[in-house]
Amino acid sequence: MSLEITDRQIMTPGPTMVDPRVSQAASNAILGQFDPAFTQIMNENMDFIRKAFQTKNYWSFPIDGASRAGLEAVINSIVSPGDKVLVPRMGRFGDLAVELATRAGGKVITMDTDWGTVFNQEDIIKKINEVKPKVLAIVHGETSTGRLQPIDKIGAAAKTVGAFTIVDAVASFMGVSIPVDDWELDAVIGGAQKSLSAPAGITPITFNERFADEIKLRKRVEAGVATSESDISENYINSNYLDLTQLMDYWSPARLNHHTESTILNYTLHEALSLAVENEGIFERFNRQIKQQQILKEGLKKLGLKIFGDEDHEMPNMVAVEIPEGVAGDKIRAILLNDYGVEIASSFGPMAGRIWRVGLMGYVAQKHYVLRFLSIFASVLAQNGVKVNTALALNWVTEAYHELEN
Repeated sequence: MSLEITDRQIMTPGPTMVDPRVSQAASNAILGQFDPAFTQIMNENMDFIRKAFQTKNYWSFPIDGASRAGLEAVINSIVSPGDKVLVPRMGRFGDLAVELATRAGGKVITMDTDWGTVFNQEDIIKKINEVKPKVLAIVHGETSTGRLQPIDKIGAAAKTVGAFTIVDAVASFMGVSIPVDDWELDAVIGGAQKSLSAPAGITPITFNERFADEIKLRKRVEAGVATSESDISENYINSNYLDLTQLMDYWSPARLNHHTESTILNYTLHEALSLAVENEGIFERFNRQIKQQQILKEGLKKLGLKIFGDEDHEMPNMVAVEIPEGVAGDKIRAILLNDYGVEIASSFGPMAGRIWRVGLMGYVAQKHYVLRFLSIFASVLAQNGVKVNTALALNWVTEAYHELEN
């Protein structure tokens, strides 16, 4: 039986809707992983990733696996048992960094702020100087709360104590500018399934030579593909598949036969990056998403809803909306999905049942999707006893688009 999937208007903070041109790229013929035609695609993907991250890092390539695989590959490759890892936590994905560093054997030190807020960078820098960690692991875009953590100063500060800065930019990648070199970030993990509007399962990462030199000290090549020159460290990285040192040899001219690369996902990544970097332009994409986010956010306010958290530090590619008192948030979400094919998200931990999270990521950040969502959302809320000002909201949004387009 052939699959028949009903179209959805996905407005979660990931995964997101995929550009039809990206979906079409997946229908191309399979190539062998070392076919020159495919290694050319690999090389082009590396160059696209550099441009997307605004970096000259040679080591810019995708990890096969969803974003967590990229995070785990980076953390597991740099953190040895006993290494101090500083993790500022402001939501669920800070907890994930703690989990991954702990599993790698790191001695984790945390600092915390209330969910819905961000850290003052000076407080992080003070803690860096106090703890002197080997690794600072921090989330840039925390989708559990919709906050964007400023990180432009911490990379340089971490280097003064010899620390490596790892940034989880899974949700902010292609949603906001991340000038990796200017901010002196050692390793950054992006996401395909958010503002890039590609399928999950492949994760763009980048890291600098300083980071590469450190992880090479832990290199171990499996016997089946090792040569007499292969490095064999006693303090080796405890994952084979997510061993960045072997992946470096796979993505370099050495072409180590480490694993079978996902040709299809590299096709989709290539198309998505090409559309973002070459067709639209990365800064144009950032601007498009924030304009759509601002219009939707104001429209939700006009409905009578309250936006959650510190708006001075909100992610520009999503909106966190407080669920009105007495409203069953999951019931509203179910109606949107089952009756209208529109999907938004709830949240986690202390935010569960308190907020809806609406994504304006990549392809879905367009006028017709915003208008359709807002009108359906207003209708569903009204039908479920929530007092909303639908006419005011839709009139305001319509006028905002008129001004934007003229």
